[in-house]
Amino acid sequence: MLIRNRASATNNADLPMLDEADPTTGGHGREFVAGFEYAGEIAAVGAGVERWQVGDPVLGTFPGAFADYLVADARFVQRRPVGLAPEIACALPTALLTEFGALRVAGFAAGKSVLITGASTGIGLIGVQLAKVLGASQVIATTRTAAKTDLLTGLGADVVIVTADQDLPEAVLEATDGKGADVVLDHIAGQTFAQCLPATAEDGHVVNIGRLAGPASNIDLDALSYRHLTVHGVSFGFSRDWETVPILQAEEAEVLPAVAAGKIRPVIDRTVGVAEFQQVDDRLRSGAAVGKIVLTFDGE
Repeated sequence: MLIRNRASATNNADLPMLDEADPTTGGHGREFVAGFEYAGEIAAVGAGVERWQVGDPVLGTFPGAFADYLVADARFVQRRPVGLAPEIACALPTALLTEFGALRVAGFAAGKSVLITGASTGIGLIGVQLAKVLGASQVIATTRTAAKTDLLTGLGADVVIVTADQDLPEAVLEATDGKGADVVLDHIAGQTFAQCLPATAEDGHVVNIGRLAGPASNIDLDALSYRHLTVHGVSFGFSRDWETVPILQAEEAEVLPAVAAGKIRPVIDRTVGVAEFQQVDDRLRSGAAVGKIVLTFDGE
């Protein structure tokens, strides 16, 4: 389908892809369109596409989203809830797919507790809301700074652990009466991943999603084995359509109604026109952004 894009949101994954293309940083120098998230309307449909019509409001995640128009595989496109503005909607697709998919992989069900590391990241902020909406008995969120505590509790976190001041396993065990969290969504990796293992309940699941602290971790295998934990690694890509498409279909039924009702909303750091792309790049690289940075495409 051809999508007339109105707004796109940034992700940390955009930066290494841009650097790989940028000849001033040793990149290949070929023209490259970055971005994964978009929201707009359908401009045209290809042969065999029956579900959609021109003009339908949509959102989704697909490569090459930083553009006025993009061609997307219809299987990965989702209906944008009525009344949800593109500059809000575009900041949802990647986080919803990743967090909902991770919870499904972990066998999450209502009544289980969820620990979310790096909860103040753009994707983690959605994870907190999603876990709450889906019926988590307790949502435990981590952040490096106490300044993010009110933001996280306002989005539904029952307990906020400030990792700069608290020991992660001790704080989680204290919050769960010594049991640990049933499901862990880890966006940090590094040694934070190792700390998640003794903070997880017996027969619990740890899902690594991001690697903000690096891809390497020295873990205590006793914590893994004696607690009978299951560890998952996820990366919901477009080449694994057999995995991603069912998640999107379930999400449409179980999650998008909550989005339409305003129960899940992205945190927007700032919204700027695409002509101000350098401002977006600088802000993203600074690490100071709280939530998503949104680019708007208003040109004809």
